[in-house]
Amino acid sequence: MNVALWIVAGLLAAAYIFGGSYKLATPKEKIAAAGAAGEWVNDFSSGGVRAIGALEILGGAGLILPAVFGIAPVLVPLAAAGLVLLMIGAALTRLHRHELHLVLVDLIYIALAAFVAWGRL
Repeated sequence: MNVALWIVAGLLAAAYIFGGSYKLATPKEKIAAAGAAGEWVNDFSSGGVRAIGALEILGGAGLILPAVFGIAPVLVPLAAAGLVLLMIGAALTRLHRHELHLVLVDLIYIALAAFVAWGRL
């Protein structure tokens, strides 16, 4: 079980750190122009998109770093729970935008982050 938790946490951390970095470094207009999956940024200000990116980076780092360094490992399930909340917001945004085909991806992220939160408690 521990190996599965590390694998899922590592994959989630990589995805969130990469995605969050993209949101921090890329202008909102360029994200929106990337296609249907990026049009959600039109519902948020540039600062809001950057804040989401920062939360994703912090959550991704929180999935790995506390456990690796053995400093406050209780932060791992808290980071995972925070990512669950973030992805619930993403799913609700997609539902509001009638992007039902993308909600499934959000639900998978929710399930994986919930697995890490449950497993690390």
